[in-house]
Amino acid sequence: MKKFLKQSFMAGILTLLPIAGTIWLLKVLILTAEDFSRSFIPQRFHPEQILGHDIPGIGLLLALVVILITGMFTRLYLGKKLVALGDKIFDRIPLGRGIYKAIKQFLNTIAGDSEKTFRRVVMVEFPTQGSYMIGFVTGAASGETQLKTEEKVFNVFVPTTPNPTTGFLFLMPERKLTPLEMSVEDAFKLIVSGGVVGRN
Repeated sequence: MKKFLKQSFMAGILTLLPIAGTIWLLKVLILTAEDFSRSFIPQRFHPEQILGHDIPGIGLLLALVVILITGMFTRLYLGKKLVALGDKIFDRIPLGRGIYKAIKQFLNTIAGDSEKTFRRVVMVEFPTQGSYMIGFVTGAASGETQLKTEEKVFNVFVPTTPNPTTGFLFLMPERKLTPLEMSVEDAFKLIVSGGVVGRN
């Protein structure tokens, strides 16, 4: 009975925690977006000043408009230069540098087409013989990295747990790669969860 209750409790935690975490994160993002957008709009232009009452969600809508305009601007030449300047500024901040880079790399990985960036999931023998880590083949090696080897090698990115934005880049021959049938998404879930969430 004790074992049954413990397993049921853990199953409930694993089911409810992601739901609660998602709802909490969305709430924080929405409220932050509302406050952020309102800070840029003069008080006299706020809906409650013009219409006499507040409109729920207007701050979020304005935040989405600001994000869209910012995205369009950063695709222009001047916008790209400003982004590069911002990268250099953050790169000189001791504490902010690591946080900024980690967040940016993570978002680029998620927002990008990971199914094309990471072409297939494999297992590589690392760090010792008989132990394995999950890796992603990002393409075939080329240039000097291929010319210096006697056989065809592939670029394999092996992320760390629970932060998949850092890891190791291995150049490995095909014979040392153990292909897996799981998708890139399932592999990321397995890595981030530390093996708790896996593909059946």
